[in-house]
Amino acid sequence: MTAGKLALGRRGTHCALNRCFLMVNNSLHPRLSAILGAWAALVLVGGTVSQCYAQEPEQQFEESVKNTQANRDAEKIKHHPPDFTAKKRMGKASFYASKFAGRKMANGNRMDPDGNNAASKTLPLGTTAKVTNLETGKSAVVTIQDRGPYVPGRIVDLSPATAQQIGISHRKGVALVVVAPIAVPQPDGNVKLGAAAHEPLEQTSVVREIRDASVDLRTALR
Repeated sequence: MTAGKLALGRRGTHCALNRCFLMVNNSLHPRLSAILGAWAALVLVGGTVSQCYAQEPEQQFEESVKNTQANRDAEKIKHHPPDFTAKKRMGKASFYASKFAGRKMANGNRMDPDGNNAASKTLPLGTTAKVTNLETGKSAVVTIQDRGPYVPGRIVDLSPATAQQIGISHRKGVALVVVAPIAVPQPDGNVKLGAAAHEPLEQTSVVREIRDASVDLRTALR
């Protein structure tokens, strides 16, 4: 076999291989495109689904804390275990509407819009506590005499006078506060001193009344 025939044979074999490769490539190209397209779609769908699952709890939480009638009804029938720990709690404070003035509270007393009466879902009735507005730094001492507020996220309802004292405006209606118990009645009849028992208190008429009552009690026990 001559060199020319060998070269021609090699060129023929090379061309045949190229044709086979192109045929295989052309047949695989649509399949690869389809596979890649399906993979991209799965990635996008997976990302969207994961985002939906990530956002769903947050959206549910936002819906659950809205001040709606449905949420208030759910909060009212929800079980709120009594808190005898005397530990500080942080949450939102609101105040009684004017229509509640003079109405009976949980302890039988009438709600005094100018008094230090307050409502809590968990603190025992008779608890004294210091409520501090975290926005203004102002504090007031209250006595828990009622139950509520039955709005998610709120931990104490104040009288209008107390709300004004710590800087909660009628326009805003709510504020972020810390409720620090001073004295918490216990189930066995004892009283547990709370987180604010040894903290300095503002010289308000309520504080003076509590201190005077303590002095009178100590005198009576002698």
